[in-house]
Amino acid sequence: MCREIRRLFRAPYGVPNALQVVNGQLWVADQITDRLALIEIAEPSEYGVTRLVRDIPSESSNTSGMAWGRGSLWVAANCQATLWRPARPSDAQQDEGAILEVDPASGHTVRRLPVPGGGGVHGTEYDPYEEGMVWITTLKSQTLSKVRVRDWTVQHVIPLPYCRAHGVVRVEEGVWVVHTADRVIVKLDCAEGTELDRIEIAPSDPEPHGLSACGDDLLYCDATSGWVVQISL
Repeated sequence: MCREIRRLFRAPYGVPNALQVVNGQLWVADQITDRLALIEIAEPSEYGVTRLVRDIPSESSNTSGMAWGRGSLWVAANCQATLWRPARPSDAQQDEGAILEVDPASGHTVRRLPVPGGGGVHGTEYDPYEEGMVWITTLKSQTLSKVRVRDWTVQHVIPLPYCRAHGVVRVEEGVWVVHTADRVIVKLDCAEGTELDRIEIAPSDPEPHGLSACGDDLLYCDATSGWVVQISL
């Protein structure tokens, strides 16, 4: 099936690596500074960007994923960030990512949680169909893990078809997962990980990194070019 892929606007940060639609506005995470910006989803100005509502600091590092649930942002800190900036005491450890539950008003870390099985993490998604569950790309094992927030225990794991899994979006019939290096977004069955559908991103389009649902469509961001892109489903 052919889908329309359309550049919408540039992110307010130079290296947007995660995004999440919340109440008709868009949170974007910067991989360099680890700040989180809330912006309008609208036609861009002559500078190619939309209006900034606010932005907040975070204690994340090498931020690579973001989700929304229970009134909090769930931010994926993918190991240290010393490739991009000086080290901070709050940075994740080398080769050991973390999930941060973040207050969207202040950027305060409510909870800091380990990646199941250790290793890095890119995408995270708060499940809109199973309350209290978060999906996490567990990169060390090339899997997608469903974790219960209450006690942070793994409830289910499915294999991923490719390396470098990134953004994740849960839909009623499955879960979309970005595979950045392969330029493909694959919809998988939540029980077994069987492929149900795929969207191939042409070399002429921005590279897919973070992913979010936006109504019936998908939005993704490209950390290399700064674009926010819409995929019409």
